[in-house]
Amino acid sequence: MTAEPHSAQLGTVITAIDGRRAEVTLTGDVGSRLLHDLEARLADARLQQAEHWVLDLHGVTRIDLACAYGLLRAVTQHSGTAVVRAGRRAVLRTLRHAGLDKAAVIEE
Repeated sequence: MTAEPHSAQLGTVITAIDGRRAEVTLTGDVGSRLLHDLEARLADARLQQAEHWVLDLHGVTRIDLACAYGLLRAVTQHSGTAVVRAGRRAVLRTLRHAGLDKAAVIEE
């Protein structure tokens, strides 16, 4: 019996508010096979034009370290400010291991 390939899809919603603020909502299991997709979505023009980012990760069930570093890269390359909202302890722990708490405000 052969294993079916697991199709992964990143749940992302980007909301731009008056060009000054953008909110990104991520949901699901954010694993390394989604890294390229995550980085592409974080390069969205609406985000690049916004001065302030809110990254809502309340719906993230798990994030691996590679994707946490992807978030860190995007936040540090952004010239504005960022707030990360995360609910699960494991997600918060991974974000802190990546150093995201040094580049953005993390709210629980």
